[in-house]
Amino acid sequence: MHLKTTLATAILGLALTANAQAQSPATYASVATNYAALVHANYSDTLAGAQEMQAAIAAFVAAPSADGLAAARKAWLSARESYGQTEAFRFYGGPIDDDKGPEGQINAWPLDEAYVDYVQGKPKAGLVNDAKFKITKANLVKFNERGGEENISSGWHAVEFLLWGQDLSETGPGNRSFEDYVDGKTPNADRRRQFLTVATSLLVDDLASVTEAWAPGQKNYRARFEKGGKESVRKIIVGLGSLSRGELAGERMEVALNSQDQEDEHSCFSDNTHRDIVTNATGIQNVWLGQYKKRDGSLVQGPGVRDLVAAKKADLAEKTSALLAASVAAAESIPAPFDRAIGKGTAGRPAVEKTIASLVAQSKLLVESASAVGIAKLTLVEP
Repeated sequence: MHLKTTLATAILGLALTANAQAQSPATYASVATNYAALVHANYSDTLAGAQEMQAAIAAFVAAPSADGLAAARKAWLSARESYGQTEAFRFYGGPIDDDKGPEGQINAWPLDEAYVDYVQGKPKAGLVNDAKFKITKANLVKFNERGGEENISSGWHAVEFLLWGQDLSETGPGNRSFEDYVDGKTPNADRRRQFLTVATSLLVDDLASVTEAWAPGQKNYRARFEKGGKESVRKIIVGLGSLSRGELAGERMEVALNSQDQEDEHSCFSDNTHRDIVTNATGIQNVWLGQYKKRDGSLVQGPGVRDLVAAKKADLAEKTSALLAASVAAAESIPAPFDRAIGKGTAGRPAVEKTIASLVAQSKLLVESASAVGIAKLTLVEP
């Protein structure tokens, strides 16, 4: 009887402690700490997805086939689902995009196809077909954005182009043949296999370095960030506001909407831009709420910016949460392919315009939310 009473008392005590912790007010420190855990989980998922893509590409180049190419493409699309959500961790000089950060060689776009490989009407174009160009990781880094910001030789979109080829279809993605990788079928197939392999390996290396910077229990960026208090929360909100307005609504959507140019589409070769937009918007929502759903279905969850704001202005926190959810829903309503949705008079154009308007409005609420928690100076990326 005594044992049962003691056990019951202990369980009750644990429950009360857990409840007290759940209801304890969010602080700058608790938000920064949970954010760091969320960031590491998201980058870890992205790295795992990129490594799966690397394995699929290795199998493909070892024995090129239509099925092998399809598997490599599927792995690329899967890995992008995680990566798209990490874009909310940018724009404040963190490990991904500080002065030495690898963002420019991870996700730079738009890409001039002729800089990498042949294009329609130019069968000998690109580094792949330049026998003098030695295909190494160091050279891909050296030649990335060399002579122009569209001269992209590395990252997600170089790999994407090598897997899909030019998008010459109005209704679907690029349709590169697996025979581009078969000796005797297409010139420089061996160099194309090498370029795809090396570019993929470099991408995995870069993602690994960013993931390591956020690893727990080490003397790294995460350790400093968790001690940053109010300044770290300022950085978090700078990332959310900048992605909302300047990058996603501006560079990634308004530019394409105004130009109606397929080349201004983020993932133009695979026609995956509609998913890029959804995952970017979801990443913003993740950070605001302080939660992230991992690839295995488990949830990383803790105090988010919302909780800080709610303690000061509950109505503002609720309004911002609702608008972020509306932005995700609007993004999900954009029909694929994005390059058709941006055309004037198309059925999809209103969905794109609605998403842009929602993202612009939410960026203003994020600035207001920052002010509510005592953060007045925000330097956001402008379109």
